[in-house]
Formats: sequence, structure tokens, C-alpha cells
Amino acid sequence: MAVRMSPQRFDELVGDALDLIPADLAAAIDNVVILVADRNADEPELLGLYEGVALTERDSWYAGALPDTITIYRDALLDICHSDDEVVNEVAITVIHEIAHHFGIDDDRLHELGWG
Repeated sequence: MAVRMSPQRFDELVGDALDLIPADLAAAIDNVVILVADRNADEPELLGLYEGVALTERDSWYAGALPDTITIYRDALLDICHSDDEVVNEVAITVIHEIAHHFGIDDDRLHELGWG
């Protein structure tokens, strides 16, 4: 059974997950906007999505580009969780996972590291 949670509380959990990122790593995050949406229209079960150009791929042509976006999908995450504690954990994993993509870490490596 899906967990019910107010949008405000969910947004707080995303903020809490961002606070888990070490300060020196957080300082390296560049030109990224974190968004929360209900679901991904194309893949309704998707938990999060990074869209942009990873730091490892950027060069001089990147200057002036629109921000990358990380979208965290509230309803998809709530659907897979059975408790508030599980939501806290899954939001943290999803946020860290998507930020790792910003740093150029692919899904295979994230699974190896336990952040799949």
C-alpha cells in the first residue's frame, strides 16, 4: 500500500536528502535545479530523472547553458514505500542517485556502489 504524505512534507524530505551531501561535494554541484513532480509522463514508475550535461562532459561550449534539472517523482516514490521511514530512505537514495549522474556516474557504477 502506498504511503500518503503531504507535498510539503515530501519537499522537506528532498531538502533533507540534499543536506546529506558532503559540503565539498555540494559546492561542486553546478547549474542544477531540483524539482519535484507527481510522475514522469513517459515512465510513470520512474523515481527520479537527471536531464542535462554531466560535469565530466562540459567544456567551453557549455557557458550560458540553461540549468540541468533533477526531477524527483513524488507519487512514484510514495507508491513503492510502505512506511514514512521507507520514504525518507528512498528519497535520499533517489536524490543521491540523480546527483551522481550530474557528476558523470552511470547507473552500472551506482548499482555497484549500492545507490542503484
